[in-house]
Amino acid sequence: MDIINDHVELAELHVHLGSSVDPAVMWEIAHAQGIRLPTKDYWRFVDMITAGPNTVKSFNDYLELFKWTDLIQSSPLAVERSVYQTIAGAYRKNNITLLELRFNPMKRNRNGEQDLDQIMMAAIRGMDRASLEYPVRCGIIVCLDRSFTYKQNEILVQKALNYRKRGVVGIDIAGPASASFKYSDYGELYAKAKKGGLGLTAHAGEEEDYRSVIEVAEHLKPDRIGHGIKAVESERAMDIVRSNGITLEICPSSNMSTKVVRDANHLREIFAKLKANKIKYTINTDGPEMLATNLKNEMSFLLNSKILDMADLAAANKQAFESSFIKQ
Repeated sequence: MDIINDHVELAELHVHLGSSVDPAVMWEIAHAQGIRLPTKDYWRFVDMITAGPNTVKSFNDYLELFKWTDLIQSSPLAVERSVYQTIAGAYRKNNITLLELRFNPMKRNRNGEQDLDQIMMAAIRGMDRASLEYPVRCGIIVCLDRSFTYKQNEILVQKALNYRKRGVVGIDIAGPASASFKYSDYGELYAKAKKGGLGLTAHAGEEEDYRSVIEVAEHLKPDRIGHGIKAVESERAMDIVRSNGITLEICPSSNMSTKVVRDANHLREIFAKLKANKIKYTINTDGPEMLATNLKNEMSFLLNSKILDMADLAAANKQAFESSFIKQ
């Protein structure tokens, strides 16, 4: 089976709303809301929200791009349209029939100016509309943030639980590193989310080293880990991931763009260790529009670079369906 060229149904589990909407749509949303952009030149705007070699030279540069996309998406109407466009585009361009879309609603309510429940409901409306028009099963993952206070993150978990029966399927921890943040502080909150029926994932082992993977696995007990590639730096980390049945959400182009992975050779080494240690993984884009990619492009790159073969890609796609928080 040629998973790239045949009409095969694909699943993607790691996509951020802030990096998944076409720049032309983001441009229209910004102007419709009267947001004053720093440029009236559309192509300069595209550069502002796209991870090109001149704009992203580090992981922090990549995170800076989200300041504009989060701002533009900071209203119920903007969120609804963004969610709809992401799901519709995923199906039309890649035949993705299962998609988990993650975002932080508190980064889109203008510091409390917008009602958080309105933002949540808007995302659900966008998802419902896309599901009516396209044969896609979708779910929303609510992102906590490492730069937020515990109280803010606690509110986000409660919102995720409140809307669990409306399409919210899990929680995540993302965002910039913070000296005061410790994954270990969130064990009880993650346990509460799990008890309430939510799937658990968390960013770790991306810009942080393998110790973040160990800390997340031991204290948060997640079903999956976002990225997690630094686990290959430690036999203990890989053993913990494997023995706990944790699935890694790998995002190849994202990791190379942010310089977390040096090049294709480095990525080849990472996948070789994951396969040798029988660690489960899925292939994802992280943000197709911001990174100028899509799921089939990611797979084609891995295949053409002889990092994975067709059987590996098919297995990763199967794993994505099996590891999804979206249930029938």
